[in-house]
Amino acid sequence: MGGRHLTASATKTLRRVRITQDDILIARWAALAIALAVAEAGLPSPLPGIKPGLANIVTLLVLYRAGWRAAVWVSLLRVLAASLVLGGFFSPGFAMSVSGAGCSLLMLGGAYLLLPVRWFGPVSLSLLAALAHMGGQLLLARLWLIPHNGIIYLVPVFAGAALIFGLVNGLIVAWIQQRLEQEP
Repeated sequence: MGGRHLTASATKTLRRVRITQDDILIARWAALAIALAVAEAGLPSPLPGIKPGLANIVTLLVLYRAGWRAAVWVSLLRVLAASLVLGGFFSPGFAMSVSGAGCSLLMLGGAYLLLPVRWFGPVSLSLLAALAHMGGQLLLARLWLIPHNGIIYLVPVFAGAALIFGLVNGLIVAWIQQRLEQEP
């Protein structure tokens, strides 16, 4: 059987990617958020799923310092990298993190753009984000993991935790923002 030999000439194309100062800042913020998320995974929890959300402090700071788009990058990089480091990539916990972060980011984006800054600062945004995070996770749990209406009984417990941790994280962000504005 006579055959043809196909040859492919490989050409190397060199592409240069420009790294901007914004890219470097996002990488630094994401690294901090990842470190906080991994450290938080080692903290004891009174109930499964209740965590202080320390990495959300970084997300709020990025929102104020660099805008919503940068906050989205930092939050999504944190969820992805922390799940890889902790060994939960593509697990139900990963899905819960993605749903919580996604709902939180949508709430932050809407609130940051639409609500008057005079009345809604870091504490308000943190509370809204924490409640949206909790709501997104409970909704996913109800639709996928626990398809039973009994999950509604957990709402007061998780909402209470979201309010407490959202308040504390918001106060921390407000304090950091105040300190950063005082520096020359």
